[in-house]
Amino acid sequence: MAELNYAKVYGSALVESFPTSLHFGALYASPNNGRYRFTGGRTVELPTLEVGGRVDVNRDGIDTVTRNFENAWEEKTLSNQRCWSTLVHPKDIDETNLAASIANITAVYNSEQKFPEMDAYTVSKIYADWTAEGKSPVESAVTSENVLAVFDSLMQQMSEARVPAAGRVLYVTPAVMTALKTVEDMTRTLSVHSASSSLNRTVTVLDGVSVVEVPSLLMKTKYNFTEGWSVAGDAKQIHMLLIHPEAVVTPVSYQFARLDPPSAITGGKYVYYEESFEDVFILKKKIDGIAFVVEP
Repeated sequence: MAELNYAKVYGSALVESFPTSLHFGALYASPNNGRYRFTGGRTVELPTLEVGGRVDVNRDGIDTVTRNFENAWEEKTLSNQRCWSTLVHPKDIDETNLAASIANITAVYNSEQKFPEMDAYTVSKIYADWTAEGKSPVESAVTSENVLAVFDSLMQQMSEARVPAAGRVLYVTPAVMTALKTVEDMTRTLSVHSASSSLNRTVTVLDGVSVVEVPSLLMKTKYNFTEGWSVAGDAKQIHMLLIHPEAVVTPVSYQFARLDPPSAITGGKYVYYEESFEDVFILKKKIDGIAFVVEP
């Protein structure tokens, strides 16, 4: 029983919870995650397709038919390999169901350590890759006076680049959310027929774009991941991230998750160990579906 590796079951359960557990969960539900293929333990390939060659009809003859598309694979190598381990006293283990015990052991760890770390890695990795491709963020303070103008400018740029309007997500800090709620010319509809006396001013959709509030601590341009995660000394505050989930791919591969029985070398305690690859990549052909606003 102790020889079982629960990586597949445990990993599948976590991936299913990502959209609701992570602040950037929508990016882990990207359609691209169903399109890549693993070609090794740490390499994934994404299909790319280019088409062209539309011409006028020749009604007096038969045109030569040629191949008007190019199919290729964009290769990405996962580099973010993380692990976690702990000793567990036998009294803390339900020996009738080790898989359930693993879930219990990692429940607090996932919510308080792993998921915030994944959020921090996600936004900082996207920013690093995006700027490495020559892109520059909007550097501006965001207030109730200019927040809509800044948002409109980002939306206009994406629309001009033919980024689909449907599916865009706007990630904002609590300060920007407050700015959105206090915009003087924001139009709101309140129901006067509801029996409830509560008033919810949270902005969840803006011009058809989903708005997600993320703690400021998880909206930085750079982090240190030596042990856990911490904000880097030269990090800047990200105020806004407007992104289309199809501009990124977020592969996750759980390699190992196991609970070993007590032994003399472990002092009579169980040993839990998990190891995984979790990474985030932007797609160069869809890089215009990403835009940042950072502190000046």
